[in-house]
Amino acid sequence: MAEQGGWCVTLLGDVVASKEHADRATLQRSVLDALAFVNEQVAGLQPLEVTIGDEFQGAYRSVADAVRASLLIRLALLPDVDTRFGIGSGTVTVFDAQRSPISQDGPAWWAAREAIERVHAQQRRSGHERAARTWYVARDEAPAEHVEAFVNAHLLCRDVLVPREDARVIALQRGWLTGRTQAELAAELGVSQSAVSQRLARTGAFALRDAQDVLDGVGA
Repeated sequence: MAEQGGWCVTLLGDVVASKEHADRATLQRSVLDALAFVNEQVAGLQPLEVTIGDEFQGAYRSVADAVRASLLIRLALLPDVDTRFGIGSGTVTVFDAQRSPISQDGPAWWAAREAIERVHAQQRRSGHERAARTWYVARDEAPAEHVEAFVNAHLLCRDVLVPREDARVIALQRGWLTGRTQAELAAELGVSQSAVSQRLARTGAFALRDAQDVLDGVGA
C-alpha cells in the first residue's frame, strides 16, 4: 500500500459504454474476476478493486507495472467488455487504509483522473483517436513532460494492436503476455505451435510483449 505522502503510480479504469450492458450483475462479476486475475499477475501497492459502479482503481510502484495491468485487464474482459484507463504518477496521502476503497487523495490520483478524462474526450472524436483506451499524466517529476510523451506514444500504438472481436486471438495475446509458452498455448487451443506463432506475429503480440519488456527494463 502507498505510504502517506509517498510517490506511486495510480490507475483508474472504467467500462466503455457500460450502460449498454443490460445484465449489470454479470458485468460486475466479469470485472471482479478480471481484476482478481490481474492482481495475481502484477504486484501492486494497492490491489485493483471496484470503487463504484463500473469504476475501479489500483496503485503500483512503476509506470511499467500500471501499463502492464491496464493491458491485461483489457485482454481479460474482451471481446464482451472493453475498458479504458487513466494512469497518473505523483504523491498520494492515505487517510484511512482500513476503508474499502481506501480513503486517500493526492496529485497521483488527480493526474489519473485527468488522464482518463482525456481518453473520454478522445473517444468523442472521429478517426484514429477513438481507438485510444489509455493515457498517462505525470505529477511531481522533473522530467514529466518527456516521460509522458514516451509513455503515451507507447500507449497509443499499443491500444491499436489490441484485438477487440476475435476471442481466440485475445486468449492468445493474454496467454503470451502472462508468460505462457507457444507450446502451452498450442496444446490448450488444439492447434500446432506453428499456427500459434503465425497468429501471434500477425496480430502484433510479439511487439506488444517486447514493448512492455522495454518499459520494464528502463524502470519507468
